Amino acid sequence: MVEGYKCLFVEYFSDGGAVLTKPAYNRVILKLSGEALAGEQDFGIDQQVMESIALQLKEVSSYNVQVAVVVGGGNIWRGAQAGKKGMDRATADYMGMLATVINALALQDALERCEVDTRVQTAVEMKQVAEPYIRRRALRHLEKGRIVIFAGGTGNPYFSTDTTAALRAAEIEAEVILLAKGKVDAVYDADPLVKPDAFRFEELNYIEVINQHLGVMDSTAASLCMDNNIKLIVFGLNFGNIKKAIMGEKIGTLIRGEKL
Repeated sequence: MVEGYKCLFVEYFSDGGAVLTKPAYNRVILKLSGEALAGEQDFGIDQQVMESIALQLKEVSSYNVQVAVVVGGGNIWRGAQAGKKGMDRATADYMGMLATVINALALQDALERCEVDTRVQTAVEMKQVAEPYIRRRALRHLEKGRIVIFAGGTGNPYFSTDTTAALRAAEIEAEVILLAKGKVDAVYDADPLVKPDAFRFEELNYIEVINQHLGVMDSTAASLCMDNNIKLIVFGLNFGNIKKAIMGEKIGTLIRGEKL
């Protein structure tokens, strides 16, 4: 166990409300934005956030929930913004893919220090540090109880890591995408950090997300989720929330995958 989080871990599991029953999902994709991994920092990796995520994933995986993780890279590099400032967009996006690999390796390290068997697979091949993404191998890892971290985006420029999460969820037949946010706890009709009276949605469908430009994820990712009937839960990355989402507790905003 990570020593820095030992007290937090014990306090959490001694809570009377933390009794675990049957998970609501058997296979999930957890999407972690780079912003969430930075914690209160504007840049880089908050090691305590990594350790908190590792402890939560250790618990849910012990109940035979198959977990795959897609990591963003915005805490290190934002390719879209660099492209708008004149850099070649494809080059900027490839740099962003490398940033996701840095985050994936950091998360792998935190998980392995919690004694959780983990594999990193990258869409951009780099054999010295991670496996290449192979769907059948990823499924085998999940079936063996390993947590699989997908890095490198889709391997193609012009696609976000949200689209990666939707694509990988469809490929591995995940039941739900858990979209963990760093600074908000649900979907709102405006930025709640700027507009405190913004309306908080409890439930939506993908058509509403796309038509109202709610900014949950890009339209490509939303359409892919809708076409494949993949649920999405948007919530804040507070300690214990990953477990709550997997257990089916009402948390954040549920976006339905059903076509209208």
